[in-house]
Amino acid sequence: MSGAVIGRMLAGLVLALGMMSQAWAQQGAERGAQIDALIAALRIGDTVALMREEGLVFGREIGSDMLADGESDGWPAVVSRIYDTEKMQALVAQGLGEALDEADPAPMIAFFASPRGQEIIALELAARRAFLDPVVEEGARERLEMRRDEDDPLLGHVDRLIEDSDLIERNVSGALNANLMFYKGLVDGGALEMSQDEILDDVWSQEEAVREDAQGWLQSFLMMAYDPLSGSDLEAYAAFYRSAEGRALNRATFTAFDRMYEEISYLLGRAVAERMQSERL
Repeated sequence: MSGAVIGRMLAGLVLALGMMSQAWAQQGAERGAQIDALIAALRIGDTVALMREEGLVFGREIGSDMLADGESDGWPAVVSRIYDTEKMQALVAQGLGEALDEADPAPMIAFFASPRGQEIIALELAARRAFLDPVVEEGARERLEMRRDEDDPLLGHVDRLIEDSDLIERNVSGALNANLMFYKGLVDGGALEMSQDEILDDVWSQEEAVREDAQGWLQSFLMMAYDPLSGSDLEAYAAFYRSAEGRALNRATFTAFDRMYEEISYLLGRAVAERMQSERL
């Protein structure tokens, strides 16, 4: 085979590889645009902002419980840096894109970008913001028991949504993993001396209490959020999450947010440990 022929073959191969690379880049850009559209439709930025507010409250409670100077100006500043909204949203966006894998985001975007989907998201955000006030949360839990006694049909819708999406077990798993990472942060920071088995035993001992709290929180939260919705809206929402796209989005959402919470929990544990170490000096 002559050098000229080999040269033409190599040139053709380079051209083909270049065209494939351009096609992959275009596909990647299109996929990225779809994920961005899904994140916008789900109002992930607003959700993360609320999670930061929840985290600031939780961080103050941790400081009060575990640190001698937990009420000082320094600790809230540390917590504020850990609950950084830009980093939190970046972690969720990356995790969501990876966890969706080959799932088609188009039906997800179509549902949540619709007026019905936007109303549901807005109601969930409003209820979650209201729950920042412990008095509101306690009142919602009390009303839940009253409505349970009255056999409120909304509770049936809520329970089906919880069961279809396995919300209780997913929340329990996420909470226990976050607790595990908090312990790891404490151990790595030198505040505790515990083996992995000891940490696991302690975390698993919390399972039933976490499950009971998750069930009460979810039911009371969703009852408040979905109270203004019609039965047809609730049926459509349930039908979406029973679909293949809905199940894929549910898995991906929990995967993404759990990863974010695990990282934050570890950083919070390390920060507590470092603070405890400095207090001992």
